[in-house]
Amino acid sequence: MYQAIPYSASRPWPPRPRPAPMVAEASAVADAVAAAERLQVGQQQQPAAAAAAVAAREEVRRAVAESPVLVVGRRGCCLSHVVKRLLQGLGVNPAVHEVAGEAELAGIVDGGDVALPAVFVGGRLLGGLDRLMAVHISGELVPILKDAGALWL
Repeated sequence: MYQAIPYSASRPWPPRPRPAPMVAEASAVADAVAAAERLQVGQQQQPAAAAAAVAAREEVRRAVAESPVLVVGRRGCCLSHVVKRLLQGLGVNPAVHEVAGEAELAGIVDGGDVALPAVFVGGRLLGGLDRLMAVHISGELVPILKDAGALWL
């Protein structure tokens, strides 16, 4: 069992043990070799990662075009769940698309940062949760949803 060391200004913390010089030099060499290997592997995988990012952007662009209301968020994000439940409470069944991060939305939205979850209505970006709540409270959300064809009432 560990015992807590009381802190007092008169007594400094115990010094940290330093590794032996030979061990430190060997670990520095091993770290340098590992970094060089990661750099070589990263350079080989960079074109594959770029192709995957382009494919993910195209997938999001296609999902935006196909559905009247789309919620784009991270997997398991509680804010995405809140957005989905708010829209379902109004009678809209939104499509949900899960992404790894904001980088997949970079080519879709013009000019700027996009916070997740992002709500697209009628193929256009409405905004995040804060914008959705503001539009809902002001009473403008229902007409926007009707114009997009997501709400029939």
